[in-house]
Amino acid sequence: MTIPNDRQIFDGEIATYWFEEGILVSLSKSPKRTFENIRGNVALVKQITDNRRFPLLIYLADSPVPDKETRKFSTEQLPIIYSAMAMVAKPGLSKFIMNILFSLKPPPIPMKSFTDDQAAKQWLQQYT
Repeated sequence: MTIPNDRQIFDGEIATYWFEEGILVSLSKSPKRTFENIRGNVALVKQITDNRRFPLLIYLADSPVPDKETRKFSTEQLPIIYSAMAMVAKPGLSKFIMNILFSLKPPPIPMKSFTDDQAAKQWLQQYT
């Protein structure tokens, strides 16, 4: 995935963002997720979206597994900033991440894993 050069780009510590057809797109970066950088990312997303919830298409990158407190905080923030999430990754990665984040209860927003970004975009259109 390459970052487009024909629209506004928002660069954060753990991801780069832009909009495509009513969907917020995220190109994930590799640093370990911490409570602090997740909190900063939530603030960035709220700023980008003017505090409105959007469906998110995220291109996942390999990164270290966050600690339990960070996973809990991240899960609590999802329904505040996103209406749905489609994760695009190499086979197995997104399923692994979902298992880590949602091992005890289901995700708080509609979520689905994809290896094809066109299928992910099509699925997210129902949430725009």
